[in-house]
Amino acid sequence: MNYEEVKEKLNSYLHARIPFIIINSIEKNRILSMLKDINNDLNSNIYVHSMSKGMYNLQNNEIVSNEKTLGGILSFISSDIKDKKNVTYLLSDVDNLNEDNLVTRFLYDVVNSCEEKSCSIIVISDKSVWPNLKRLGMNINLNFPNEKEIYNLLHRFIDKYNGQFSIEWDDNNFKEASVILLGLSESEIKNVISVLIAKRSITKNDLTDLKFAKSKLFSNMEGLEKIETDNVVYGGLNNLKKWLNSKKKLLDVNNKEKLIKRGIKPPRGILVVGVPGCGKSLTAKAISKSWNLPLFLLDLATVQGMYVGQTEEQFKNALKTAEHVAPCVLWIDEIEKGLAGVNESSGVTSRMIGQFLFWLQECQKEVFVVATANDVESLPAELLRKGRFDEMFFVDLPNDNERKEIIEMYLNKYLGVSADETLIKELVTKSEGFASSDIESAIRDISYNIVADNIKLTRSYLIDYFDKCYSISKINPEKIDKIRQWGKGRTINAS
Repeated sequence: MNYEEVKEKLNSYLHARIPFIIINSIEKNRILSMLKDINNDLNSNIYVHSMSKGMYNLQNNEIVSNEKTLGGILSFISSDIKDKKNVTYLLSDVDNLNEDNLVTRFLYDVVNSCEEKSCSIIVISDKSVWPNLKRLGMNINLNFPNEKEIYNLLHRFIDKYNGQFSIEWDDNNFKEASVILLGLSESEIKNVISVLIAKRSITKNDLTDLKFAKSKLFSNMEGLEKIETDNVVYGGLNNLKKWLNSKKKLLDVNNKEKLIKRGIKPPRGILVVGVPGCGKSLTAKAISKSWNLPLFLLDLATVQGMYVGQTEEQFKNALKTAEHVAPCVLWIDEIEKGLAGVNESSGVTSRMIGQFLFWLQECQKEVFVVATANDVESLPAELLRKGRFDEMFFVDLPNDNERKEIIEMYLNKYLGVSADETLIKELVTKSEGFASSDIESAIRDISYNIVADNIKLTRSYLIDYFDKCYSISKINPEKIDKIRQWGKGRTINAS
């Protein structure tokens, strides 16, 4: 539930004097702010306990007990309610309430006493609560701020600086920032915005910075690894590039609103299959760089657990973390290795496939998935069904024009030279059957030799070196032919 819904529900519970109320949240300050508003209407005292301050009156901050421990404060409440009625006690720093122990049994008895005195105990916790205790009251889930709440929060924070320094954001920029910051707590949002305000200017370029500032809060968590894309270059794949450029237009805030009105979700992602070493992995990095979105790698090997249900739980958490860092690009490399083996006896893989497909269908956040695969025949049939991904592309060995572009790109990157058309044409011919990675490896090795052995870069040296190289199509022609045959009629060619 959002802030206003929780506030209304909590208000009704306190007026009804429900003896025990659990608020599932990590946002203590947000709940305290909510209770201050409710307190004005409730016409009774609300006492708050924290480990740093003890128990204090929420209205005037007057300390009523210096007891810091949970057991000690429960003793205080048990004694205090003997002489009082209609009082609310908030426990904000609680732990170990998820099982049957001395503390939960003590709290159970205190809650029963509260019911007799029309008092209420509120507990803030993001963990589960002992079922017997939970049954004594009501449970409320407070979600992180939604888009509307973030929009209003941004205006409250930023508008007061109008006239003090330059603020370039228009209403669409505020809306875009609100979408970017979804998944953060109120305090995290304030911290991110405070950094912008501290530099005493807010520009349109800050919207890109917001995406990456948010991603840093979740980097390398729950099976996700943050991938840097500063120096990404790749050639060819023009058909795929054209498709991606078209979909990039849908990231515009006005186009997003048009999609919402039509009941259409943003693009979900692509499955990229094909010949190894031809740019599948680079695709994810290139999309991240082109779309100005952070890139996260979901390594399916890292979510594998030893115990029953552990793998599925860790996989679920990784996907949930991807939603928190949205908008982002989620790269699942060699997806067939993590989701192959549908018929394995434990059923883990089947459950993971079900989890992933359900999430892919139902996820409402802007997470664009780039799944890559080499061993296409081992991919589960459920993953290949039309509609799972927005499109399935096949990356083949680069054609003449693509090899020309790739050779020119790596000659410039590794050797700092621009060859004439005649030499480029000859290198294109020599590299027939080369994968993109073969070309890169050859030119990079030439650069190594120049540095290590003081080799002089000449036309003949370049041509001779390419003559000696072994391409992937020569090393394993049967496998390449099998992959290419599979792609025909099933996929769209990326070139």
